[in-house]
Amino acid sequence: MKRTPLQRKTPLTSRGPRRKRCPSCLVMFAPARASQAVCGEIECAIAHGQSEKGQETARKALADIGRRDIKVRKEALKSRGDHLKDAEKAVRDYRRTYEVIIGSGCISCGESQESILAAQGWKTGGAFDAGHFLGKGARPELRLIPANIWLQCKSCNSGSYMHARKGHTVSQGFRVGLIARIGLEAVEALEADHEPRKYTVDELKAITAEYRAKTRELKRSAA
Repeated sequence: MKRTPLQRKTPLTSRGPRRKRCPSCLVMFAPARASQAVCGEIECAIAHGQSEKGQETARKALADIGRRDIKVRKEALKSRGDHLKDAEKAVRDYRRTYEVIIGSGCISCGESQESILAAQGWKTGGAFDAGHFLGKGARPELRLIPANIWLQCKSCNSGSYMHARKGHTVSQGFRVGLIARIGLEAVEALEADHEPRKYTVDELKAITAEYRAKTRELKRSAA
């Protein structure tokens, strides 16, 4: 008996290609063509296209892309206060590096680098800080001025009197040491400087970049 071919009045509708799991990022995706092996992310395509020998390099590259992406996103979320802290840290790092390289001792107690290292070298973050002569709380206009930032041992920067100059407080010792370094006239000019300094975010970014570059150059020159 001859069979009559089945005739459908309504044609079957395709639900599209079957979803796959990307071998690189493990995300499910609908391929645009049957031969598509990975999702549409270019990093996944690069990683998949690597030879077995080069896959570790590809994974590291992808991780690096991820870290850079996180850094960019964090940067976008920073407030003006965050950028001010970045700029201050960059200036302080530069001043500390410079003073250490030229062999300066603590501006407050007058101890040499050798004696400071012997007594405080065990401290977290090292034995040296970069301290403000005129504090940033009372004198915020001088917060980023290099002439207001000098090398201090950890104890003096924290306000400890353990190593203070005889007969002086830490702040008094700072002034005595600074006069010895730059002269009374320059110290009094710094104390009289009340010029308001209102930095924009772009200016703070520029200061951060400038002093980070200066610090790198100092370290390269000293190496």
